Amino acid sequence: MRAAVIEELNRPLVVQDVPDPECPSDGAILRVGANGICRTDWHLWTDDWAWRGLAIKPPFVLGHEFSGTIEEVGREVKDWKKGDRVIFPMNPGEGTCEWCRSGNQHVCESGALLVPGVSYWGAFAEYVTVRYADVNLVHLPDSISFIDSASMACRYMAAFHGIVDQAAVKGGEWVVVHGVGGMGLSAVQIAAVVGARVIAVDTSAKALAAASELGAMYTINSHSDEPVEAVRTLTHGGAQVSIDALGIAETCCNSVLSLRKLGRHVQLGHTTRKEAGYVPLPIDIILLNELRLYGAFGMQGQRFGTMLAMCEAGTLKPGQVVHQTVGLDGVTGVLEAMGGYDTTGVVVISDF
Repeated sequence: MRAAVIEELNRPLVVQDVPDPECPSDGAILRVGANGICRTDWHLWTDDWAWRGLAIKPPFVLGHEFSGTIEEVGREVKDWKKGDRVIFPMNPGEGTCEWCRSGNQHVCESGALLVPGVSYWGAFAEYVTVRYADVNLVHLPDSISFIDSASMACRYMAAFHGIVDQAAVKGGEWVVVHGVGGMGLSAVQIAAVVGARVIAVDTSAKALAAASELGAMYTINSHSDEPVEAVRTLTHGGAQVSIDALGIAETCCNSVLSLRKLGRHVQLGHTTRKEAGYVPLPIDIILLNELRLYGAFGMQGQRFGTMLAMCEAGTLKPGQVVHQTVGLDGVTGVLEAMGGYDTTGVVVISDF
């Protein structure tokens, strides 16, 4: 099969023929229909996450944000067959730990060892192997294209989980999204669809224009305006919900400071090597204003039903977050652009 292979970290990927994957007894092989190029891929390609124990060793194939068609299933798989269209949530479970048994396989104890493109070769290729197919795979309706569904496997589902499940956003509430890349634009659209009044904050005029098209009522360019003050002015005291969709110290702190009393902060963005997982926060403000802090890491497979039904009804339109499609030979250029935050929305590999 053809794959875009990392032969050396932080160097151009090489598109070449590699051996086809073997099907595990509990898993499946998917023919990849589309794969989003995620900032996680950039973190791994640049070795930015070595500090957290997430480091890849070349040769390696990235790609964890994908949907496709089942090509083969293992002998233990009961629920799937060749030809089924599926999404594979990027944070899978193995089905037997405390968290999996409680319906929370997205925080499985062994999940980090099961992610294609992170713990083993992924979907920047024609085919990819997935583990524990019966526990994790999600049926993709025929009406939803692979390109539209690619980001659902990671960024879009995480934004949905954070807004709908964790923060429980209600119609009419103010929601401010700090950082409107692929994750942030997903959050803007989802929050607007559930009836929130959305404010988007970023340094990119292009990203802010995209946020307006997806439903943001106001946009704030933090290069020219102080975002916390601007948010508090627009909302007459602060937002009910604020989201850090980037993961740097500035956006995380600004998100918390953008909240009114009893507000909810949602952390969607991962930190970089610079923060190394720790960000100073205004603890006294959190205490005095009784703020609530939520994390949102993907979403369990059985929770996809509501999101997919909203997509089939045309209420949610994840394809609008996709701003570019490339082939395998275009991946390097996208990863390089991510280093300068020079991409807009989700970029999807659609040609293998």
